[in-house]
Amino acid sequence: MADNSGDNNEILENKKYKDEKVEKESQITLDENEAHHKIHLITIIGEIEGHENAGNQSKVTKYELLLPQLASIEDSRDIDGVIILLNTMGGDVEAGLAIAEMIASLSKPTVSLVLGGSHSIGVPIAVSTDYSFIVPTGTMVIHPVRMNGMVIGVPQTFNYFKDVQNRITSFVCSHCSISKDRYEELMMETQVLTKDVGSVLEGHEAVDEGIICEIGGISQAIEKLHSLMKQYKSPSGAGETNRCRRR
Repeated sequence: MADNSGDNNEILENKKYKDEKVEKESQITLDENEAHHKIHLITIIGEIEGHENAGNQSKVTKYELLLPQLASIEDSRDIDGVIILLNTMGGDVEAGLAIAEMIASLSKPTVSLVLGGSHSIGVPIAVSTDYSFIVPTGTMVIHPVRMNGMVIGVPQTFNYFKDVQNRITSFVCSHCSISKDRYEELMMETQVLTKDVGSVLEGHEAVDEGIICEIGGISQAIEKLHSLMKQYKSPSGAGETNRCRRR
């Protein structure tokens, strides 16, 4: 009778490694599918932490850790595609834009799935992938850039805010189907958020506005990513990922 103890030990070691990676980094490589595709799953949860540390009690996504991981994914021959799960309140603007730009520049197929919410600077991250999904109960909050702490009340400060906002708006509108005028209209809405300006879009509303491609959950997101990876690997479709972009 053949001794399979070596194989069993390897399976257990691989499972232990995956469990530890999920616990420490909120990431895992999915590789047990029939197509033998290797999908790297990344979660972006809580607050997107930037140049300053968030409170000890906060759930955070550290951009200085995520950026090298995205670069490693791009350089790896073992990763075929990336799926990103979002449930974030937003956070540091520069850090969020850096993450969004990195995801958008990946050559490998990418799909995002908005779960609880993708608010504020989470919006650019959600639309940075080749295709995007949101669950029916998911939400997206769109509002102008704001800053905590002391602000110097000079024209240069307000010009800087305007420049940052234009960068965010331009990125979002170039990676989905919503127009700049409509996005700014939602951003400056005064009737939705209490004591604030902006809009809260639930799942179907985000799709109807052209920000997110489709309503769906994890099964739809993974199925779509398999389809994109198959196109990407085919000789006739290399580099084509059926991007959900401006109509």
